[in-house]
Amino acid sequence: MLERLLLPEKHAIAILLHDHDKVKTLFDRFEKATSRREKETLIGQAVDELKIHAVIEEEIFYPAVRRHVGKDLMNEADEEHHVARVLIAELDRGSRGDDHRDAKFTVLAESVRHHIKEEEGEMLPKAKQLEIDFEALGAQMLERKRTLKKTGIPVDAEHAMVSSVGGGADTPAREARRRSSVPRSRSKNGRPRAKVRRRGSAR
Repeated sequence: MLERLLLPEKHAIAILLHDHDKVKTLFDRFEKATSRREKETLIGQAVDELKIHAVIEEEIFYPAVRRHVGKDLMNEADEEHHVARVLIAELDRGSRGDDHRDAKFTVLAESVRHHIKEEEGEMLPKAKQLEIDFEALGAQMLERKRTLKKTGIPVDAEHAMVSSVGGGADTPAREARRRSSVPRSRSKNGRPRAKVRRRGSAR
């Protein structure tokens, strides 16, 4: 915590840490929210913050530190971004009536919290060792943020993928709805009828 306070406000790492704290606060507020309206507002705010944060990391910060930090940590961070983007794309496409919506956002929050813990515990301390102008890098990141807020966030590959299948990639919710809509056959006593394997049938 003390190191956070010592970093200049426009230091690239300070900007990332501030973003982390902001989304974690939104996640905490979502867990305590009770109304649908409040939850949707928080989902929208968190998703927007995460999209912008991912862009400035992937376009500016990651390329600047990748070689020093090492490919293993950086590749893992790339994949964690990909998983988060898929969930974000499904949340963007989903409706308020989706009974998996809260669960999907909760999984996103858990994934992002894990990502933040690894970044702050491993990647950022290694990156901070670099002899580069972190304030100049931070200025680039802040400028990119301003542009994204003004002109909008470009469609990423994960949004294009989810859009191309019409949301069909959202298999957990789709499968749950399918199962709930198929009536199960019942025995005379009203209990679900067990499937009986006939002798000689394929195993």
